[in-house]
Amino acid sequence: MKKNFILNGLVAIATLLAFTQCSNKATDATAPVPSGVANGLKIAFIEIDSLLTNYNFAKDLNEMMIKKEENIRTTLNEKAKKLDADAKEFQRKYENNGFVSQERAQQEYNRIQKMQAELQEKQQQYQQEFALENQKNNLALRDSISAFLKIYNQDKGYDLILSNSGLDNLLYGNPAYNITQEIIDGLNANYSPASKK
Repeated sequence: MKKNFILNGLVAIATLLAFTQCSNKATDATAPVPSGVANGLKIAFIEIDSLLTNYNFAKDLNEMMIKKEENIRTTLNEKAKKLDADAKEFQRKYENNGFVSQERAQQEYNRIQKMQAELQEKQQQYQQEFALENQKNNLALRDSISAFLKIYNQDKGYDLILSNSGLDNLLYGNPAYNITQEIIDGLNANYSPASKK
């Protein structure tokens, strides 16, 4: 099962969108109450899980991060196998008195220790780079959604757009207030795969 890095990193988006006011427009009290209006506020909600599952930019970022993780894992596994083979060869030689001198055995032992330390450093470096790139992708995704919502809301005039991630922020929402598919369609229409990073 593929990991969804983007979904994991976007809990903050759900919280941000849950309390973001999208417009300062007031509803005319004499006008009929339109769909999506509650107590004078025009509100809607977006199911973040569905949005991230169906937004092509999010899917592309997630796929890119999965490939990056696979490449990192392959590289580290190759280095670990080389280290393991060298360590086993050292052990075999040492047990069979295969070194010309104790000094030569110590040199080989030190080389293997250095390889092990370098592997650990490389693993930490890859983890940090991966986390930073994932954070950068999450910000780019959040920014693309926020920018689209600002434009989208110029015509729609919602006072509040809430987010729903599972049952985290919104325990129940009338389906009439759900604009998820509209947002997904709009985001995907504006997304060009050529702009992938």
